[in-house]
Amino acid sequence: IIGTHSGTFHCDEALACYMLRQLSEYSDAKVVRSRDPAVLETCDIVVDVGGVYDHEAKRYDHHQRGFDEQFSASYKTKLSSAGLIYKHYGKDVIRVVAKDAELDDGMVDKLYNKLYEAFIEGVDGIDNGVSQYPTDLEPAYQESTNLSARVGRLNPWWNQPEGDMDERFAQAMALTGSEFAERVRYYALAWLPGRKVVEDGYNGRFDIDKSGQIVLFDTFCPWKDHLTTIEDEALEKDPELAKIIYVLYSDTSGAWRVQAVPEKPGSFVSRHPLPESWRGIRDDALSERSGVEGCVFVHQSGFIGGNKTRDGALALARKALTMD
Repeated sequence: IIGTHSGTFHCDEALACYMLRQLSEYSDAKVVRSRDPAVLETCDIVVDVGGVYDHEAKRYDHHQRGFDEQFSASYKTKLSSAGLIYKHYGKDVIRVVAKDAELDDGMVDKLYNKLYEAFIEGVDGIDNGVSQYPTDLEPAYQESTNLSARVGRLNPWWNQPEGDMDERFAQAMALTGSEFAERVRYYALAWLPGRKVVEDGYNGRFDIDKSGQIVLFDTFCPWKDHLTTIEDEALEKDPELAKIIYVLYSDTSGAWRVQAVPEKPGSFVSRHPLPESWRGIRDDALSERSGVEGCVFVHQSGFIGGNKTRDGALALARKALTMD
């Protein structure tokens, strides 16, 4: 029996229960929702209620005074019940959800850390009221489409009959579970294989240009996170290495893109945007201005441009390295 609290439910315990149900030990477990200590005492594992965090006793609440558990020393966000269950059982859950991926222990470790950063931490932060940014900043717009908000809307309205709350909670488990499983499969089957593509491109960068600041990928893949990690690992060994400025890859039409590397993943600020004099120019006009045949475009912000050929994209990147 999996125990959690009754009444209004939230994203964290719905996701915690979903994750537990993926494990063979709890795959057929009944979820009991109660705040009665006597009822919770009959449960094999309890999440988000009870005022106790004790892994040996399988009790995973985070509301009690003095609780200040994080995923690792790299994080400051306090864990919710979702984070607690993920911290202790996440690797096994990943193996089950991504069972069609051939994962060794090292790959599971990478996915375990990435999924916390990209998915679970947001659930922990929202449930614990941790702001993403300094509280003295005024939000530019309202955002109410995140997973935690959508789970909250599965609760009855204030003026609506409560109905079957267990059925509503089952819907919340299904919603959180479907999104979590989709992310696990994406990172296991798409994101993780991209690391090899990026690694090969990074290791071959001096074959592309003597500066070592241009990387070419044989195929497009999600590259920004991987490039940051691979580059950081290389810089730890040799701090004098030049950072990557441009990345080249072919697009779906067979043309080639040259993209400026952002200062950090998720940033709209590039380390060295394509030259201002090229921005917003297209086709023959761009070829004439740049002196490179086959140009297609350069975005107005300078973060990306295109050329009909690999050699043309490489020529643009080489010229851009020397220009502002």
